[in-house]
Amino acid sequence: MLDDPQGMNPCPCCKGTLVRRNASYTATRKGYHLIMDDVPAWMCEQCGETLFDEETVDTIQETLRQVDARLGKLAATALSAAT
Repeated sequence: MLDDPQGMNPCPCCKGTLVRRNASYTATRKGYHLIMDDVPAWMCEQCGETLFDEETVDTIQETLRQVDARLGKLAATALSAAT
């Protein structure tokens, strides 16, 4: 749905025009906050709503899984050192 290169999809919030832009994505998870800048997105010219296409969401989710796994290793290392 959001892969139209002409940006002809209507905004789901206000029916305005969506255009390709880069946006920041912020994740607040247990133990950390992560901000990704310059993420490809669709943005509404009228209301500013930001939407990400499926491929971008998959990449964001994979990045978060990797950060979670590394933080899990870090926590395990800290617990080992404390004992």
